[in-house]
Amino acid sequence: MHQATGTGWQITTDTSGPMMIALYVRDTAGLNGAGHPALSHASPKIRPADHTHLTADVGGLSALKTEWEAWWEQLLKAHPQTSPELTPPDFAAFGNSPALQRVLQAHFGAALTWARERRSEYAELEAERVASGTNQLLEDMVDDRLLEVGRDSRDFTLTIIELPLNEDRAWYLEPDKIIMSRKLMSQPELFRSYVQPVVEILV
Repeated sequence: MHQATGTGWQITTDTSGPMMIALYVRDTAGLNGAGHPALSHASPKIRPADHTHLTADVGGLSALKTEWEAWWEQLLKAHPQTSPELTPPDFAAFGNSPALQRVLQAHFGAALTWARERRSEYAELEAERVASGTNQLLEDMVDDRLLEVGRDSRDFTLTIIELPLNEDRAWYLEPDKIIMSRKLMSQPELFRSYVQPVVEILV
């Protein structure tokens, strides 16, 4: 986790284990375009599997998609907390989402391993950024904007959630969250093109 702070403002950059698990479930279940915003596929690619047999008697793929989208919305709202709790083997918190509960039971081990590997890659990435000073980009962006407007910043917090996505871009969730491919910050111009407009609104 990295925090860029100034008088009255704070930008936090971090990843999310539960969201990575959710992405794994989405991609393995072939729920393309599910959720708001509709994020690109996870990277490295997760092989889709046929879940017809698992979900047939609890509403099938359409029920699974609806239940996954409700879970994703909860994860976004609760971040950085985990809600609902992911407690194997029965995932009791998902009792009202039987299709999703079954898919979690079937894939949680693989999803957890995949998410842990991505987390350790993220830790390496963060260490590289500290060493190279890439993290300074956010502070520079706020400072540039403050010079432009000639006043102190309004109070704001912004949370940037970095996820292993195969498309180098960001998705702004009003009022104070951005979901972003974890590779984006290594491309300063592209990173700035997505984040600067948000900083301008908030500052």
